Amino acid sequence: MKIVLIIADGLGDRPSDSLGGLTPLQAAKKYNLNLLAGEGMVGLIDPIQPGIVPGSDTSHLNYLGYDPVKYYTGRGPFEAMGTGLQLKGGDVAFRANFATIDHDGVVVDRRAGRIRAGTSKLAKDLNMKIEDVEVLFKEGTEHRAALVLRGEGINTEVSDNDPHGENLRPKDIIATSEDGKKTARILNEFYKRSLQILKEHPLNRERRGQGLREANAILYRGGGMVPKLPDFNQRYSIKGGYVAAVALVAGICKLVGLKDFTPPGVTGSTDTDVNKKFQYAVNALKEVDFVLVNVKGTDIAGHDGNAKAKKEFIEKIDSAFESSFMKIKDEIVICFTGDHSTPVSVREHTSDPVPILLHYPGSRMDRIREFDEDSAKGGSLRLRGGDLMNVLLSSANLAEKYGA
Repeated sequence: MKIVLIIADGLGDRPSDSLGGLTPLQAAKKYNLNLLAGEGMVGLIDPIQPGIVPGSDTSHLNYLGYDPVKYYTGRGPFEAMGTGLQLKGGDVAFRANFATIDHDGVVVDRRAGRIRAGTSKLAKDLNMKIEDVEVLFKEGTEHRAALVLRGEGINTEVSDNDPHGENLRPKDIIATSEDGKKTARILNEFYKRSLQILKEHPLNRERRGQGLREANAILYRGGGMVPKLPDFNQRYSIKGGYVAAVALVAGICKLVGLKDFTPPGVTGSTDTDVNKKFQYAVNALKEVDFVLVNVKGTDIAGHDGNAKAKKEFIEKIDSAFESSFMKIKDEIVICFTGDHSTPVSVREHTSDPVPILLHYPGSRMDRIREFDEDSAKGGSLRLRGGDLMNVLLSSANLAEKYGA
């Protein structure tokens, strides 16, 4: 059988006062997810392991069977790959944000008003050479971008400049070892030059005139050396693909060898066309055996502390199931879960386990009729992220026997 793994980013949550003490998943109308839960198995999954707060990068790696302890070098390389940059061994890549600073250099918005239009023009002007190091800069979705350094003597032994909050100044880049001094010097020089370029850029002049927040500074963090990951298709003897608008997830999928089936025009936010993503995933199953689908809106709403928006986006996901996966639910393996919890009360990732749903023809049923955090406690599944691919392959009758 074919396998589809749908990951709702930041799906898990905690009771919310604005929803009458329910989680967004509990409060959402979700006919299709509840139907699949009733016909299949549900439970909880720790994306990494109990008590560990997962990043989206480490959890996606673990779900695909790549132990992050062994393979994770930092989020930057995955983010950079997802933007379309062609990376080489030895490149050092950082996650980056377009941000807004005031006249005193204080960060007033880490996401530059969630800028969307024109970031490619900004990014184009930020490619440069500093000393003997090539600096590559590429826009991602919304405010996100990637910064890559290519040259001799470059490494990850530096601090970030991202203060990780508003009303703070960007940090100076400091070498964390003697070997990191060159990298720190290049990054500090890049920040200095980028401030001048962005201040005078026509796009920011236009945004000033419209009363919009300027994208007048670059915050970067999460530097990592480009890793070498074993090919997914060879590892599991199947063909894999993905649908993901977020650069980070797309980068991970590309690095492990999954084929891109992402439709044009979709986004990594709450306004994305979930129906389109799911339809492209269904079509991809005609060509490949496994498709990973990432939808980001649940995480965006969680970080924004907006329980209503998170509930509505879950309903949007459920509705999209109707015209896509529900039509072939008795022919394929369907797994629906999240990569971590992003409770609206916390506005950040937590270590709370995430509900997981598994449905396939002839599967056992645990008679749980609702798909949410509380109901999942009574289900039959209790997994760690590193178990997931084995469970999916076994459910699809694609697993090899262990032993005689």
